[in-house]
Amino acid sequence: MTADPTHTAAERLEVFGVPGLGEVRPGDDLAALLAGADVRDGDIVVVTSKIVSKAEGRVREAPDRAKAIEDETERVVARRGDTVITQTRHGFVMAAAGVDASNTAPGTVLLLPEDPDASARRIRAGLGRRVGVIVSDTFGRPWRHGLTDVAIGAAGVVPLADFRGGADTHGNPLSATVTALADEIAAAAELVKGKLDGVPVAIVRGLSHLVTEDDGPGVRPLLRPADEDLFRYGSRDVVFARRTIREFADRPVDPQAVRRAVAAGIAAPAPHHTTPWRFVLVESAATRVRLLDAMREAWIADLRGDGFTEESIAKRVRRGDVLRDAPYLVVPCLVMEGSHTYRDERRNAAEREMFVVATGAGVQNFLVQLAVEGLGSAWVSSTMFCRPVVREVLELPEAWDPMGCVAVGHAAAPPRDRPPREAADFILTR
Repeated sequence: MTADPTHTAAERLEVFGVPGLGEVRPGDDLAALLAGADVRDGDIVVVTSKIVSKAEGRVREAPDRAKAIEDETERVVARRGDTVITQTRHGFVMAAAGVDASNTAPGTVLLLPEDPDASARRIRAGLGRRVGVIVSDTFGRPWRHGLTDVAIGAAGVVPLADFRGGADTHGNPLSATVTALADEIAAAAELVKGKLDGVPVAIVRGLSHLVTEDDGPGVRPLLRPADEDLFRYGSRDVVFARRTIREFADRPVDPQAVRRAVAAGIAAPAPHHTTPWRFVLVESAATRVRLLDAMREAWIADLRGDGFTEESIAKRVRRGDVLRDAPYLVVPCLVMEGSHTYRDERRNAAEREMFVVATGAGVQNFLVQLAVEGLGSAWVSSTMFCRPVVREVLELPEAWDPMGCVAVGHAAAPPRDRPPREAADFILTR
């Protein structure tokens, strides 16, 4: 039998719990524990992840739950007080990286199964029937109160029903309708399992058309890649999304994403109602090479004039490889149009500093928005040390002052964690 993902309706649906399993311990065979349950061909068995974690020994002695959360976290999405929303290495975005201190012995926490899809496949194989298996866990939802169960692992179940390209009963084309079947089944099963009733397994009957002969893709099709997530960062943490990236993947950069970042850059505050920012987008590979070669020659000439050895020069020049390896470069520039001129150098210097600060704010906005767009970046100051060369290669007006160069691309790997900084260390109160 081949499941039809567009045939999702059931004339009759039964959902019932499987009581009496008792306390699950490390090493227990969950399929064997379900041997006495009324499991039939075509059923979907929904298993709470807690007992999967217990059976697989994912129990950790953790007087400090925060350390366990940190170890299980690949990326922090948002924080508010003690609440942290993270992305796990599985790709799940959830509270506390799925680390759970409930329904486990005091002083211990439960971690998510190492590979929930593999867990579902093992249980399915052990049951010895043509059934589907879903491993479920409890998630919050953006913009809604309350929790619900979703699928974090699956085997033998169609995870999604994709109706895109079809039409509704009125003939309207469907362009965005993709139903999360596995999540809907997990949520239905939670109605009979409950949180405090000691029923960690439910059977869903009546959806045999969603049970597949093979194990299928698991829950992977349900996971939205972070780069496609329009709400990748919580509003309180968006500034912390900006991290310096020095190694980039071999993937093209969407020019429109860069332009959206420029729009954020020019939203920065500026003096005298001016617009002191210009962003030069170096999209031509030939121009990028010509620019970087000219900058390197200028850098080498300066270093030789400073008396550095050729070995030391070569080592220093390698620092610019981040620009050469990036698929996309942006040169932000300062323009002083609209600035005031005073009769003394003190105020003229302050005027320029004011414009420099405004340009820095624009560059920061630009970098943060790149991160929101799922792009990594590195701001490098090198163009500030050879402005005439940069103006010549890029054919810029004399009044444009290059203020560094931004390497842009998709990060080759998640950035390393930074040592935390305490705001109190940088505050002086009077």
